[in-house]
Amino acid sequence: MSPAALTAIRLILQRDLRVAFRRPGQLLQPLVFFIMVTLLFPLGVSPELSRLREIAAGVLWAAALLASLLALEFLFREDAHDGTLEQQVLSGQSLTAAIFAKTLAHWLLTGLPLALVTPLAAASLGAPSASWAGIVVAVLLGTAALSLIGSIGAALTLGVRRGSLLLPLLVLPLSLPVLIFGARATQLAIAGAPYLAPLQLLAALAVLGVTLAPLAAAAAVRVSLE
Repeated sequence: MSPAALTAIRLILQRDLRVAFRRPGQLLQPLVFFIMVTLLFPLGVSPELSRLREIAAGVLWAAALLASLLALEFLFREDAHDGTLEQQVLSGQSLTAAIFAKTLAHWLLTGLPLALVTPLAAASLGAPSASWAGIVVAVLLGTAALSLIGSIGAALTLGVRRGSLLLPLLVLPLSLPVLIFGARATQLAIAGAPYLAPLQLLAALAVLGVTLAPLAAAAAVRVSLE
C-alpha cells in the first residue's frame, strides 16, 4: 500500500472517530443492545447455570451479530448525503483505502467495545472465567469479519430507498459462517475443549474480508453514486 493511501486511511479514521464521539447516543446504541440482551436473557429462560451454559454461545453471537447491524446503516449514508463520498471518488485518491478506513472505524466503535464487555455477558450466561480469553478472541475476530461483510451490504444499499430494511436481508446470509464458527469456538471454550480450529477459520474469514471486502464495497459505492 502506498504512503498516500496510508495517510488517507489515517486521516479518514481520525475524522470518523471524532464524528462518532460527538454522537454518544448513536455510539452507545449497539453496546447497550448487546449488554441488555445478554443480561436479560437469563431472566426469560432459567437462572440455572448448567442450562445457561448450553445456550450461551448462541445467545452471545446472535446478540453480537444484531448489535453490529445496528450501526451499519450509518457507515456510508451520511457521507453520501453530504457529498463526502463523491468528493473522495472525484479526488483521485484510493476509494478502496477510504472504505477500509471507514470499516476499521466501524469495528473500533462497535466490535472492539463488544469484545471488551464480552466477559461480563459471558459471566451472566454461566460461562466459567477460564473460557473468557477464548471468547474475547473469537468475538474480536468475528466482529472484524462482520464489519467487513457489512461494509459490502451498506455500500450496495447506499442508493436504495429504504435501504435500512434491505441491509439485514443482504448481510445476515453472508454472516452465517461467522456466526457458526464463532458460536462453535465459544461453545468449545466454555466446555474447556480445544477451540483453535474454529478460531483459525474465523481468522481466515477476517483475512479474506480484508482482502476482498474493501474492493467490493468501493465498486458498489461507485455504482450507487452514479
